[in-house]
Amino acid sequence: EFLHEKGLFRGKADNEMRLGLCSRSKDVIEPMLKPQWWVNCKEMGADAVNVVRNGELKIVPKDYEKTWFFWMENIRDWCISRQLWWGHRIPAFYVQVEGDEEGGIPGRNSEKKDRWVVGRTEEEAMANAKAKFPGKEIKLIQDEDVLDTWFSSGLFPFSSFKWPRETDDLKAFFPTQLLETGHDILFFWVARMVMMSRCLMGVLPFKEVFLHAMVRDAHGRKMSKSLGNVIDPLDVIRGITLEGLHKTLMGGNLDPKEVEKAKEGQKQDYPEGIEECGTDALRFALVAYTSQGRDVNLDVKRVVGYRHWCNKLFNALRYAMMNLGEAYVAPDEIRPQDLSLSCKWILSRLNQAIASTVKAMDEYQFTQATTAIYAFWQYDLCDVFIELVKPVMASGSDAEKKATRDTLWACLEVGLRLLHPFMPFLTEELWQRLPKNADYAKEFPSITIAPYPKCAEEFVDQSLVDRMAYSGVVVNKIRSLRATYGLVSNKQQPDVFLLCEPESKAKLDGLESYVATLSVSGSVRCVTDAKEIPEGCGVAPVDSGVVAYVVLTGLVDPEGEIKRLEKKLKECEAGRQKLEKRMSLPEYAKTPDKFKAEDNEKIANFKSEEANLAQAVDGFRAMLAKPKEQKQQQAEKGGKPEPKPSKEEAAPEPKAAESEEAPRPRAESSGFLKVGEKMVMKGDVKKKSTGFFSFTSQARTLVLTDAPRLLYMEGTETRGEFGRVLSCMMKSDSAFVIKSDQKERIIETPDAKAWTEAIAKHYKL
Repeated sequence: EFLHEKGLFRGKADNEMRLGLCSRSKDVIEPMLKPQWWVNCKEMGADAVNVVRNGELKIVPKDYEKTWFFWMENIRDWCISRQLWWGHRIPAFYVQVEGDEEGGIPGRNSEKKDRWVVGRTEEEAMANAKAKFPGKEIKLIQDEDVLDTWFSSGLFPFSSFKWPRETDDLKAFFPTQLLETGHDILFFWVARMVMMSRCLMGVLPFKEVFLHAMVRDAHGRKMSKSLGNVIDPLDVIRGITLEGLHKTLMGGNLDPKEVEKAKEGQKQDYPEGIEECGTDALRFALVAYTSQGRDVNLDVKRVVGYRHWCNKLFNALRYAMMNLGEAYVAPDEIRPQDLSLSCKWILSRLNQAIASTVKAMDEYQFTQATTAIYAFWQYDLCDVFIELVKPVMASGSDAEKKATRDTLWACLEVGLRLLHPFMPFLTEELWQRLPKNADYAKEFPSITIAPYPKCAEEFVDQSLVDRMAYSGVVVNKIRSLRATYGLVSNKQQPDVFLLCEPESKAKLDGLESYVATLSVSGSVRCVTDAKEIPEGCGVAPVDSGVVAYVVLTGLVDPEGEIKRLEKKLKECEAGRQKLEKRMSLPEYAKTPDKFKAEDNEKIANFKSEEANLAQAVDGFRAMLAKPKEQKQQQAEKGGKPEPKPSKEEAAPEPKAAESEEAPRPRAESSGFLKVGEKMVMKGDVKKKSTGFFSFTSQARTLVLTDAPRLLYMEGTETRGEFGRVLSCMMKSDSAFVIKSDQKERIIETPDAKAWTEAIAKHYKL
C-alpha cells in the first residue's frame, strides 16, 4: 500500500526459494549467526597421527589406518557449541560489570570476548572474574549452550571414574587395553578419545582399536523401517510370526503408504516369519560373518542353520554319554602311545583346531576362529570319529574301549571349552553334563571360569593327519561309486579293492578298516596287482596312485553297466583325441612349457581312465559270460543238473580237536529251542539300534529261555542272539536297554518291567 501511495510499485511475482522447516513444529527455521566455542585441534591431530605411525596405537583392521590419517592430517577447528536442552553445559561465564552499558550481551554479536571466564564451578569462575576485574561489582551469566556430544563422549575413558579426582578406580582401570566399536565413528569418537586422553591425561586411553562391521539385511541394504527390513535381535532369538513382524511397523510414525511397502518387504524376506534361533546361534552367526569387511549381510536362514547345528552338538554329547556309561571316570591323563590311529588322529585335529583358534583370536580374525571350531566339531568329530567309535564299542577289547572312551571324553570336554566364547549358554549346559574328576569339578564349577584350551604339541601328528585326509578322499570316491550304482542302503556293503601304487599304499596302510567303516563297505583291501581284483567291479580312479574297485556281483545289472561304461569310455576317448589334435597343430610349438606339461599330464590321465573303464567293461562281460558257460556245460552233460548231496553226505563230521562236545540237536517241536531248554518269555517288541543321530525300528519277537539264552526272531526264523548279557535296565515304562559284550539295544514293549525282571533273574544280574 505504501508503495502504491508513493507510485513506486512496479508489480509482484513468485520467487522460488528453499525454506527450512522444523520436523516437529513445522515452523520456518531462520538462520542466525551466533558466536560459538571452538577447539584448535592441529597439535592434537598431529599427535594422534604419530601414535598410530609409531605403533603405540594399533587399529584393526589395518586398512582403516588410511582413514585415520586422512582425518587427522586434514583436521580443522572443532566447534563444540550446541544449542540443545540436554548435555553438559559449557563451563564458561560472561562477566557483566555494574554501570557498564556497553558490556554487550552473551551469545549475540555485541558480546565482548574479553568478558568470558571459565571455571569448574561458579565459585571458581567468580574468583577468576574478580581477578580479571578487580574492585568492580560484577555479575556472572553462564553460557546457555551445551558441549558437543562427541566432546562429552571423548572424556568417557576417564570421566566415568570421577576424573579429575584421583580415585582408585581411575588408577586401576585407566588406561585400558582394547576398544571395540564400529568403523563409522572412527573419527567422531575414537579420535576424540585419543586426543582428549593424550591432552588431559598424558597417555593413550587404550592400546588397540577393533572395528566391527555394520549389520545390513541379506540383500546388503541398510536396515530401514520404511523397507521393513529391520531385524530385532530379540525376534531372531525368540522367533516371531509374519503377523508379529507386521505389528512392529505400527508402533512408529511411518506414513500408511510406507507401512504397506514395508509389509511387502517383510512378506518377501520372511514369508513364514522368523524361526526361534536362540542367543548362541545368533552370536555364532554374527561372529562368523565378520569376514565380509565393512558390512555384514545378515541372512536369518544362516542363523537357523547354526541353530540346527546346536542340536547336532547336543546329540553328539548324548551319544557320548550313552557310550561312556554311568560309572565312567574321567582320565587324569591320556598318553599318545596308548591310543589307536583314529584316537591319535582326532586328538591331533583337536590340538590343531586349538592352535588355529587361539592364533585367529589373537589376530582378531574371528571368522577363522569359528571356521576352525566348526570344522573340528562337524567334519572331524561328528562325521568321522564318532562313526569310527561305533565298531570299537561293538566288538573292541576292553583296553580299546577304555582308550576310545577317554579320547571321546577329552574331545568333548576340551571342544566345549574351545567353543564357549562363541556359544556360552549351550556349552555351559553340555559341559555340566560331562563326568569330571571331583577335584577338577570343585576348582572349576562352571565352564566360564575353566581355563581356555592350549595346544599340546605332543599330540600333533601332521603325517597322520595327512594320511587320514587322503583316506577321506578315497572314502568320498567309494561313496560316489555307491551312489552311481544306486547302493543307497547301509545293508548293501560290497567289498572294495584299492589298486595302489607303492607310495599310495603306504599312506593307506593300517587305515583300511576306517575306510570300510566310513564308506559302508564290507571290507577294504589294498592291492598292487590287478590280477587280485575279481571280475564285476565298479571302478573309479581316486588319483594317479589309487583306483577304487567296488565288487558289484549280485548287486547291479551287468548289461546296464556295460552300456553306461562304454558311453563313458567313448567320451573319454573323444576328450583325449580332441586334446591330441590340438597338440599336433603347428602353432602348438609356441605354447609355454608349463602348459605343455599340463596337457601331457591330461593325456596320461585320459589313457589311465580309459584302461580302467575297459577293464571294468571286461569284468561285467565276464559276469554275463559265466551263466552262459554253465548252461553250455550242463547241455553237454545231457541237460541234467548235478544231484545235490544229501544232508547226511553234506554235513561234515565234528572233529574232537575243535569241540569237546558235539552240538545238541534242536528240538523238532520248537524250531529254535535246544533239547531240554524251556521258554520263559516270548513277546513282540521293537528293537532300536543306538546309532548316532538316527534310529531304525524293526518288529521283532524276543524270546528268553532258561538256559539262559536271549534271542530275537522274525516269524519262525532266528535273526540274532545276544551274547553274554552284561546289564538290563528300564529306560521308561515302555522300553528297556540291554547291554551285551557284542551290542547294545533299546527294546520297546508295554511289558518292559516284566522283561527286565525276568532277564535280571535268569542272568543273575
